[in-house]
Amino acid sequence: MPFLESFITLLDTKMTAPVPYGWFHLLSVALTVALGVIVCIRGKNAHSDTVRKAVLWTAVAVIILEVYKQVNYTFSVTEAGIVADYQWYAFPWQFCSTPMYVGLLAGLIRKGKLHNSLCAYLATYAVFAGICVMVSPGDIYTSTVGINIQTTVCHCSMPIIGAYLYASGHVKLEHKTILKALPVFTAMVAVAVILNELAVAVGIVPEETFNMFFVSRHCEPHLPVYSSVQAVVPYPWCLILYVLGFSVAAYLVLLLTMGVGKLLHKKNQVKIGT
Repeated sequence: MPFLESFITLLDTKMTAPVPYGWFHLLSVALTVALGVIVCIRGKNAHSDTVRKAVLWTAVAVIILEVYKQVNYTFSVTEAGIVADYQWYAFPWQFCSTPMYVGLLAGLIRKGKLHNSLCAYLATYAVFAGICVMVSPGDIYTSTVGINIQTTVCHCSMPIIGAYLYASGHVKLEHKTILKALPVFTAMVAVAVILNELAVAVGIVPEETFNMFFVSRHCEPHLPVYSSVQAVVPYPWCLILYVLGFSVAAYLVLLLTMGVGKLLHKKNQVKIGT
């Protein structure tokens, strides 16, 4: 199947792997900031249906890129032909994977309590996750062009969508926003725990690495800070601390955005007064 082999080879086009704070990383950050400013300006007081469609199509784009990633990681071309070997460590249910599911659901349902909670999650927890990767990309970059594009779009879209949700007024700059988002994050962690346990039950672990949200009690912990906690704290309490820790971080994102919102509001009032 020469066509399929050529197609798979094309999907795996190589480049020099980007490094943190190299040109690729800095360009990604610059584009994210620029797009964030643009969506804040153009999205101010946007209609709820417009916001919903923007969230939906962003999620669709990220999902399409995720499908590409899974295909790229699974199939390779060797002398014997096309070989399939699924990489379980890349199963798409990590913290940074969840915005595409949440965004898809938020975009498909109209405004209500569930929709509001999903959007609150995108504007708090997801923003924090995206910013963390932008500031410290770690090992997200590879020598494959498409994967670098995929991970850039995935992570950089998080703060952009968060900015858009705030600028449009779709997500309110108020303290209770974090309380709306908390059940969504808790549900995401719960699914990750269930998947981690299922991976052991069906024999994926220990043969393969499978550690969703990096909270599996069956895998060696390596998430910063949490790994130290997991080494000394009983597992159920680890999960509670995990949820609380990320919730505090997401709340800080909300507080920072609220502060920026107040400053901009005062600035506008001064302009109107003059």
